[in-house]
Amino acid sequence: MRLKTAILDSLAEEIVKYKVYPSDNEVEEVAEALVSSHPCLKEPGSATGYGGWKVSLKYKLANYRRKLKRLGCPEVELNSLTNKPVDKCTPAYGVKKPRRAEVNYCPTYPSGESAETLEKIRENLLLDVRKRNNEDTLAAMMEKTFAHRRQEVIRDAPLIADYKTRWPALFCVRELTAEFKRITTVSLLSKFFSELDAHSSKLMRVSGKKGGVQG
Repeated sequence: MRLKTAILDSLAEEIVKYKVYPSDNEVEEVAEALVSSHPCLKEPGSATGYGGWKVSLKYKLANYRRKLKRLGCPEVELNSLTNKPVDKCTPAYGVKKPRRAEVNYCPTYPSGESAETLEKIRENLLLDVRKRNNEDTLAAMMEKTFAHRRQEVIRDAPLIADYKTRWPALFCVRELTAEFKRITTVSLLSKFFSELDAHSSKLMRVSGKKGGVQG
């Protein structure tokens, strides 16, 4: 029993490094990989040999998320029952989790900062964005308020018009590319131009088939 608990603890710790809310299929893949790598752990009499491991791992992950919530993990807190509608207050309803390529999905606040202090910086941003030759100061303030912005997007899902009113500094090329890199760790312009180069020959062939001015 102690060995099984230790195995489940280790698996849960590794899984949450990648996803706090893995899908059912992903949990099954982990359980299947476990018994494939260690045949001695295969369950006798089980159709798959890992069904029990899958169920135990799902319960272990649920318990692990409770610990993360007590430690203040923002992604778990945003998905807590207290933040869900009263008529749909179930753990499975509306779970907010990263989409593909969202590496920094819901970061924690910088050390020593809180929602209140970061909101004050956001208010100062509304004044500083009007100043000329102020790009470096804006960049530093936008970097510092990244977690505040992300939690706002995930929690409230604001309309673009409302979001632009609150964060006008974000809607310029420099800050959009910086925000994209903060979320995905990928350079937006470099990725765009590399993909454009990969498809340029096909685009030229398509354009060449068109007549008139477009061709």
